[in-house]
Amino acid sequence: MIIVLWVTQAALALLCLSGGVYKAFKFGQLANQMRVLSPRAWRTLGVLEIVCGILLIIPAAASWMPVLTPIAAAVLTLETILLSGLYARHSLKLTAANPFVWSVAMALMAAFVAYGRYQLIQLPRP
Repeated sequence: MIIVLWVTQAALALLCLSGGVYKAFKFGQLANQMRVLSPRAWRTLGVLEIVCGILLIIPAAASWMPVLTPIAAAVLTLETILLSGLYARHSLKLTAANPFVWSVAMALMAAFVAYGRYQLIQLPRP
């Protein structure tokens, strides 16, 4: 179970870092494609995703404040659920390139990581 959790965390961290960098530095293009949010809001979401992507790996790997990992995953779950709602309203084609599909997949992965890491923190240590 721990191996599946680490693989999911690594994949989610890579998705968050790549999506966060795109949102933080290419916010002008993104704001033109999806006029729902302002460029400042896209940049803020990008920075949030970058920070959460880092917090998915570093605290759990270094055993330094491991509670930050499930918190970061829970924040990503909420963010991707909210973005899924925006994408569902403004992306009408259901294809593999639709951001709605990726957003829902990321929300499920983040919820799994949040739950799994929270349960590992709760286990008694011998």
